[in-house]
Amino acid sequence: MKKLLVSAFVLLLSSTVLVAQEQQADTETNRKRNETDQRIYQMALRYNDLPVARMKLYELIDRNPTNLRFHELLATLYFDTNQFTSAAVVAMDLLEKNDKNVTALEIAGYSLEQIGAIDRAMPYFESHYLLTGTLFSLYKTAYMQFSLDRYEEALNSANMLIRDTKSSTEMLNFTKADETTQEVSVKAAALNLKGLVYMAEKNVEEAQAAFMQALELAPGFEMAQLNMRELRNSNK
Repeated sequence: MKKLLVSAFVLLLSSTVLVAQEQQADTETNRKRNETDQRIYQMALRYNDLPVARMKLYELIDRNPTNLRFHELLATLYFDTNQFTSAAVVAMDLLEKNDKNVTALEIAGYSLEQIGAIDRAMPYFESHYLLTGTLFSLYKTAYMQFSLDRYEEALNSANMLIRDTKSSTEMLNFTKADETTQEVSVKAAALNLKGLVYMAEKNVEEAQAAFMQALELAPGFEMAQLNMRELRNSNK
């Protein structure tokens, strides 16, 4: 009986060692496959062979489901090639695994905006602002609130921007009528947006005051100039 117990223990120990060796071999095999796939992915990007790059990312995601970096790279690749629907879906899947992934929040927000799903894009910009304090994300949130006729929320967001001390020095780019761009401060942009909200609410006095404040900060701000002109023309 004692010999049988010893034999059983030896067999169990041998089996455990064998399983550990197999797991180690599988880990080593996966490591080598990962290295190969990442090398081919980089090569495909270098040679602009995007279908191959995407396929390698899919293989890496399948083999390494907990490594969210590969999901980020796939979402970024779709976004950079203007495949916004695919970029949004990958980013949203990534956010289900980690709702604080800043890259995924940006890609989801911008991609959904590009396909016209503003109501779905806005929460991602809100979350991005709350996580990073980026004023551009708050401005995007405010403008989307305005576009969705959520005027009270848009005013609250615009006022948050105006009160933030960084809004006087941080800049935003706006496209002019001649297709060139101009830089204005976030604060001037927020005041212009505030004027748009008041104009939509038929509050002429407050709208005019907001546009004037925007132009005091940025005298050449074409968008504010046009909005002021439209306000005056509509009230003649």
